Amino acid sequence: MLKAGVPRVRIYHNLMWAKYKGAIFSKIFALRGFFKLDVAFIHVAETSSTRIIFGSPDLSYHEYPHELLFRGSADHIPGYRLAIALVRDVLRNKSELVVIPGYDRIEYWAMLCACIALGRKRAVFCDSTAKDNVKTRFKEIAKSLFFHRCHGFFCYGTRSKEYIQSYGIDPQLIHSPCQAAALPHDYDAARILTRYQACTPRDGESPTFVFVGRLSKEKGLEDLLAAFRKIHERLPRAKLLLAGPGSEGDRLRSQAMAYGLEKSIGFLGNQTPEQIGELLEISTAMVLPSHREPWGLVVNEALSYGCPVVVSDICGCTPELVLNGVTGYAFPARDIDALCEAMLKSVTLNKNRLDTAKRCLEVISQYTPERAALEILKGCDQILKGPYHIRQ
Repeated sequence: MLKAGVPRVRIYHNLMWAKYKGAIFSKIFALRGFFKLDVAFIHVAETSSTRIIFGSPDLSYHEYPHELLFRGSADHIPGYRLAIALVRDVLRNKSELVVIPGYDRIEYWAMLCACIALGRKRAVFCDSTAKDNVKTRFKEIAKSLFFHRCHGFFCYGTRSKEYIQSYGIDPQLIHSPCQAAALPHDYDAARILTRYQACTPRDGESPTFVFVGRLSKEKGLEDLLAAFRKIHERLPRAKLLLAGPGSEGDRLRSQAMAYGLEKSIGFLGNQTPEQIGELLEISTAMVLPSHREPWGLVVNEALSYGCPVVVSDICGCTPELVLNGVTGYAFPARDIDALCEAMLKSVTLNKNRLDTAKRCLEVISQYTPERAALEILKGCDQILKGPYHIRQ
């Protein structure tokens, strides 16, 4: 039990659906006493139109007291209602630090203005990188204004940190906790390695590639099917599995039929976390050919199951997690020939899958909810103790 008078922090997050944030927030709540902070958690809504296809939020990952402002999808709530609810919450609940979910919506600007009016310190979560979105002059000016009125920043990875610094932000104000996946509750890395030890060597002539995620335009799945077509010409027994729901499913099935690959490309639909883990263990590589991806948590998941990865260089996680020839291969986004070659290279990593799995697990072992939570708490503590003066 925390004593009265300790600094109060209110952390706001947009969607309760995000299991990884639930896992991290649970650890923040458990570890908050080490930093003598009183931390409260507020979710704006349960889900969004792009996430609802994966099902309802899994409350088993939210092991901490929290508040939910709106039921259902955030996309169905008018911006003015979101802004009023968030500003009202800021006004009604005193705190020394407010952590804003982002900077790209009117309700976040309303929160910023409320914090300025109340004289409260404020920080912001920023997932973006320089490669993530097309820049426009108006957005860049607005973003700079927002950033220069914050006392601290939480981002993931070197690319996101460099992006924030590009706006003239002092690096000491930027806190970069690791990005951590929410794995099944019974996940056990040692048990995974034991299963690899019992496996027979992989057949390099019949690789199985897997994609896990939404079947949506920005994921670059047309590129993946085109690259797989080239691979299939060289390795006729190769398989490609697409695990996940999405709006592009029918079009991708048509593309597979046009290539004559309907028997070699499987559409698995939505999968449970346990099923995804099993898929990753039997796959030659998990492929993420995204055209836009701030991080790519599925890469964390793949490495956690000892599965090497093939990832486009647009993804924010590539500098930290995609070590060429060690955990997989990166390739230039939208370059189908380069994607094909990277997938073929990944086949060689399966000649000794146990050693590859060990390397993958070693790299990802540092990217845990516990470490992410500690770094966020450390950042909050530093922001609270730092100088107040910034632009008003």
